[in-house]
Amino acid sequence: MELNLTKPICFFDLETTGTNLVKDRIVEIAVLKIFPNGNKESKTWLVNPEMEIPEEVIAIHGISNEKIANEPTFKELANQVYDMIKGCDLGGYNSNRFDIPLLAEELLRAGVDFEMKNMLAVDVQTIFHKKEQRTLSAAYQFYCGKNLEDAHSAQADTNATYEVLKSQLDRYDDLTNDIKWLAGFSARRRFADFAGFITYDKKGQEIFAFGKYKGKGVEKVLEEEPGYFGWIQNADFPLYTKKVLTAIKLRKLNNKLS
Repeated sequence: MELNLTKPICFFDLETTGTNLVKDRIVEIAVLKIFPNGNKESKTWLVNPEMEIPEEVIAIHGISNEKIANEPTFKELANQVYDMIKGCDLGGYNSNRFDIPLLAEELLRAGVDFEMKNMLAVDVQTIFHKKEQRTLSAAYQFYCGKNLEDAHSAQADTNATYEVLKSQLDRYDDLTNDIKWLAGFSARRRFADFAGFITYDKKGQEIFAFGKYKGKGVEKVLEEEPGYFGWIQNADFPLYTKKVLTAIKLRKLNNKLS
């Protein structure tokens, strides 16, 4: 079953120096862009992370420090990557919890004003876990009847993710071939910042999901404890989280002035 698209969707996968959203960096990114007419465009970049890749991480994805030593930095590639994904929805495997937040960090760090507000995100892993509870390699074997060669290669994982989603649509009659529906189905808890520090209450208002103000309304906390905003901005939080928090603060200020 081919995807029913109203605009392009970019499946992507990252290989990185680690799993810390703030400190770690991308070493490889692959993007597979699917257009509503079925056309495809793909691109893979190796990236110099400007830091050492730990040996235990190299053992997973096979990208050594020597291999990326002469590759461009993400800052040098940022506009190319953004040009490929802007105006598109996003798809990936565990992308809502890792790939999208880390990509957002890299883009913002490079000076690209990345914003998820008008983009939908389909996380194929969440669909898989809700249905079968397996890994990507197992998903590829289960749904597509193929062995995933070169697992943890960004390009192989990206193509496999796209094929798995199409096979999921073929297999499950209760899945709707619509990106907005799939984005909703593959979402776990809805977060304002993707990294999971700011979420929503039942009324759709932003609340903190961590720390001493967990469960408290963001606007209310920022009004009563203005120093908390400065603390977050100066602490080791993801740039996208800081951007979302700033937008909430400015919205509150504009509402007061209007």
